[in-house]
Amino acid sequence: MLAAVHALHPRALRLIAAAGAAAAALTLAAGCSSFDKAFGKQEAVVQFKAQTPASVMLRVRSSCSHVPSATPERVPAHPPAVQLQDDIRYLVSNASDADLARLQQCLQRFPSVVGIEFNTPDGS
Repeated sequence: MLAAVHALHPRALRLIAAAGAAAAALTLAAGCSSFDKAFGKQEAVVQFKAQTPASVMLRVRSSCSHVPSATPERVPAHPPAVQLQDDIRYLVSNASDADLARLQQCLQRFPSVVGIEFNTPDGS
């Protein structure tokens, strides 16, 4: 086997090495792209006063859904009441600073909203 490799012309060896390097670069680029896609997501988590009814939370969610690049995330059909507070989120990955300011201004109109936190979906 080693003799067969040595029998190849040096130019053929360079072509094989270049093809291998190109394949490695494509694999690396694809990996980085999916990494950026997964970790480039941003969300706005709306925080409410304790004991805020689900109906009020859903009204806030729909009232501020008009803000460009701030898409309300889907709410489960039958969320447990305890989890609903954590489920009022907007996907804001492509939002500009102006869009984020508009979302914040909209949410601040509601006395039941106590804050908004911007982070990645995994909580960081």
